[in-house]
Amino acid sequence: MQGISFFERYLTVWVAICIVIGVAVGQFLPVIPETLSQWEYANVSIPVAILIWLMIYPMMLKIDFSSVVAALKMPKGLIVTTSTNWLIKPFTMFFFAWLFFSVIFSNYIPEGLAAEYIAGAVLLGAAPCTAMVFVWSHLTKGNPAYTLVQVAVNDLIMLFAFAPIVMILLGVSNIPVPYDTLFLSVVLFIVIPLTAGYFSRNYVIKHKGMEYFENVFLKKFSNVTILGLLLTLIIIFSFQGDVILNNPFHILLIAIPLIIQTVFIFFIAYGWAKAWKLPHNIASPAGMIGASNFFELAVAVAIALFGLSSGAALVTVVGVLVEVPLMLALVRFANRTRHWFPEPSSS
Repeated sequence: MQGISFFERYLTVWVAICIVIGVAVGQFLPVIPETLSQWEYANVSIPVAILIWLMIYPMMLKIDFSSVVAALKMPKGLIVTTSTNWLIKPFTMFFFAWLFFSVIFSNYIPEGLAAEYIAGAVLLGAAPCTAMVFVWSHLTKGNPAYTLVQVAVNDLIMLFAFAPIVMILLGVSNIPVPYDTLFLSVVLFIVIPLTAGYFSRNYVIKHKGMEYFENVFLKKFSNVTILGLLLTLIIIFSFQGDVILNNPFHILLIAIPLIIQTVFIFFIAYGWAKAWKLPHNIASPAGMIGASNFFELAVAVAIALFGLSSGAALVTVVGVLVEVPLMLALVRFANRTRHWFPEPSSS
């Protein structure tokens, strides 16, 4: 994969190792997740939030904030993103979940459990990615200013659309969406690293110059994003080891529709961007944000609605398990098809 370092090229291997380490930590050193669980606010793990912050901060440093204005002048990219995420994705997720859990796998999954699995899938489908899309955008050399704008727009829509979409698809009323989780996530995963990146960039450029900033300062953070991702996975799977080990066959059944949905949504957005002749650095993050999910919110809502040991919670955990290796495969595909798209305008 041209343009990707050795460390990034074999990221799938490191991810697999970290998942195994995380499950092992949960099984043999349970005091670690028990201690970490005490550091939580509004269903958001503070240690995980810090690691996600470390993932995002290096990418915020790269944003020339004058280019954000230019990103807002590219409405086609935002139309692709918002239409895919809110008019297509939740409903195709519901369809694939219903098709597999209630029809194709009906001999293996009891009806009541199938309903819970569908609910978990809907929660994933109604929550497009926020923090992690910065990682996928970074790995495909996506436009950082555009990525920031599309995430901000989707977060704003999510504040108003998440609960109604879930209510419509599940036929449930009075769903207690943890808005404190949603607002806190926006602050932690966007506002704080964005602010830190803005002031850091301006300070270093003012005192050291642009050449030092680009050739020395930025390179100091070259592996911080990936290390943050790997440590985050270790923590997440240290909490979810029991769930995974106790349900190996059902994890496979759950993974199948989630994989199909992810690939399907990616190609809708990516293909749409290609048809509209958008540059690759717009098309790649547009495809990634719809394909990946805001799993922190989905897991929190599943636990709040259905309980920690529920089928809905299991689906959201499997969503995390499936997402990272699959998104890395899509990153690889996006990088190999860069030539399909026109070069970005220099203006």
